Amino acid sequence: MQLKIFPFNPFQVNTYILFDKTKECIIIDPSCYDGKEEQELMNFIQENELKPKMLLNTHCHIDHILGNNFIYRSFNLKPVVHKDSVYFLENAIEHGLTFGFQIEPPVMPEKFIAQDQLITFGDQQLKVLETPGHAAGSVCFYHEKEKFVIAGDVLFQQGIGRTDLPTGDYDLLIRSIHDQLLTLPGDVKIYCGHGSSTTIDQEKQHNPYLQ
Repeated sequence: MQLKIFPFNPFQVNTYILFDKTKECIIIDPSCYDGKEEQELMNFIQENELKPKMLLNTHCHIDHILGNNFIYRSFNLKPVVHKDSVYFLENAIEHGLTFGFQIEPPVMPEKFIAQDQLITFGDQQLKVLETPGHAAGSVCFYHEKEKFVIAGDVLFQQGIGRTDLPTGDYDLLIRSIHDQLLTLPGDVKIYCGHGSSTTIDQEKQHNPYLQ
């Protein structure tokens, strides 16, 4: 399993491409906003002869979905999200203007994911973990064999997702982290929605929000 990270748009959202020797790949949180970023993402896919099979969003805050339409136009992939994320897609244009983004109406999902659902591509398997609190519909994607989790904006290196936006709930976020993430093995690597990666043990020991 290989993983490529692209920090995109002014909020530096980490876009993830996961792939293996089969060349099948999934794209998580495509956040490319301008043509240069779109071309960078496309170049990587083409140069590595990858075959995109699925578009996933950890959650649907505007900064994480900016490239959804580009992926749809390029590969005919509609986003696969938790059903509670639809609110953000339905209000994306308004939310985008609030944060300085001008976007077209986002492509809407036809399939939804839920707790413990398995997502497969190539020879790989990810498990869905429901982790609301930062936003309704937030999920993480856990690869048990490779010992990593794509955590979106739920948990950061010595930080947690903000809870002052619509549907945010601090107590629910802390409960999600304790129930879904801190129960994973300590050496599991956490790939965050912004910034550097970390591990479960590092956050147990050093994250001031989790003490």
